[in-house]
Amino acid sequence: MDALTETETAAAAHHDLTRSEERQVVLASTLGTIFEWYDFFIYGSLAVFMSSVLFPADNPTAAVLASLGALAAGFVIRPIGAVVFGRIGDLVGRKYTFLITIVMMGGGTALIGFLPTYAAVGHAAWISLVVLRLIQGLAVGGEYGGAVVYVAEHSRPNRRGFLTGWIQITSSVGLALSIAVIIGTQSLMSEADFKAWGWRVPFIISIVMLAFSIYIRARLHESPVFARLKAERRLSKNPVRDTFGRWSSLRLVLIALFGATAGMGSTYFTGQFYVMIFMQQVAKIDLQTSYILMAVGLIIGAPAFIFFGWLSDRVGRKWLMMAGLALSALCYRPMFASLLEAGNPQLVAATRSAPVMVHADASSEACKFGLAAALLSTHGDHSKPCVQAKKLLIASGINFSYAPPIDGSAVAMSVKGTTIAGYDPAAYRKALADAGYPAKADPAKVSSGYIVFLLIVMTIIVAMIYGPVASFLVEVFPANIRYTALSFPYHIGAGIFGGFLPFFATYLSLAVGDVFAGLWYPVVICAAVAVIGSIVLPNKPKLETDY
Repeated sequence: MDALTETETAAAAHHDLTRSEERQVVLASTLGTIFEWYDFFIYGSLAVFMSSVLFPADNPTAAVLASLGALAAGFVIRPIGAVVFGRIGDLVGRKYTFLITIVMMGGGTALIGFLPTYAAVGHAAWISLVVLRLIQGLAVGGEYGGAVVYVAEHSRPNRRGFLTGWIQITSSVGLALSIAVIIGTQSLMSEADFKAWGWRVPFIISIVMLAFSIYIRARLHESPVFARLKAERRLSKNPVRDTFGRWSSLRLVLIALFGATAGMGSTYFTGQFYVMIFMQQVAKIDLQTSYILMAVGLIIGAPAFIFFGWLSDRVGRKWLMMAGLALSALCYRPMFASLLEAGNPQLVAATRSAPVMVHADASSEACKFGLAAALLSTHGDHSKPCVQAKKLLIASGINFSYAPPIDGSAVAMSVKGTTIAGYDPAAYRKALADAGYPAKADPAKVSSGYIVFLLIVMTIIVAMIYGPVASFLVEVFPANIRYTALSFPYHIGAGIFGGFLPFFATYLSLAVGDVFAGLWYPVVICAAVAVIGSIVLPNKPKLETDY
């Protein structure tokens, strides 16, 4: 059960590892993370197109909800994959395990592009999609842990943060790559063709990445730390039991989760993914422009992941991560406000000069809605005009305040002296337009340079946490349970706390009537994790437990 000492680690890791071999190790490991984020973004972006082809056409809303549910299923199953493949990685080896995960994950992504339509095979179409998403989720659960462990166990202690930082940068690379592929594909065909079959192309061309990834990983050797543990018969016989069945190890898992990864996931998904949803749905910036701005911000800001990984080798991991969490909690609200003003100044001006009032009893049954109904219109919501009114306003990027109900009306809307009783979408939109509310952002008034600046700053804040976290997690856990123990808190933080952020952020905005209310989700989590982490996390783990 004893971990390797720092001296043994250094000797095992680099006594004959050339810089060329070091680059090969990093390249092979980072490809999987690129795949992970590439797949996540193209699926999330193309879900609406897939829903019209792979699900029943008679209920488009239910189809979109189901396709997003398949995305959520992939997140939920990640921690299970972390345990399954973590156990294999700690028993069989790092190399073979994350070779398996890349085949499963990349193969699943490519196969989505070949799925038959609902019209051709019926329910088998969407069932196949769900199965592939579950397979991908399981594989992703083991992919990240294998990548960071493999790189860290090959690296010198004073280069560990720097080298694992290359894995962290690939999240932004994967997102930027997916944006480029989607924009490129859309530009080569008509809108109708893209909706009918063109959405398949970004999935299918991932076969090239998969083939290259398999080729590179197949040439790797086993981790020197694992090889030494195996030679000395110090492998764990039951990594899952040793991780979760012993308080000394379980305590480390809980510390890693609530002292780092929960905040990491919330920060990442806010500053790298929810911000794009915000630009499109709240600021009403057109789809292609928002993609381009996001890609530019990611590309320019991405080197910060490597920089903060390198810096953590010199000043320690803890306080860089805690500073990033604190900045997230303090800066997200004003930064998103600045983003809205830069993207749609006309909307901001209208909000100030002509505030909107919703006349309804917010606590009444007629004004309540469930979590699913908060995001998508279901059949039952049409009997709740108050819910429909709130959804129309928030979907238009418009804040509102509650006012006393008007007799005889379940809901009414007032703006700039005009009051409309009941829920009448056409009348609402006309009154809002007359009050100066734009239907979409004016491209001539979008401050692209300032938006890119804000996106770069957000990426840098994310990098302060995400850059050092890989090396930090590796150093927290002993080598014989590291794959299992590291993967679980990471995927709870990224998959659960982070993955569900867009959903709950949208729900909060609808419930409160404020397009910025959803930011309370990451702000509260980041603040809490910053406090907990500042108290319980070590800045530099003890050398005898480093490996």
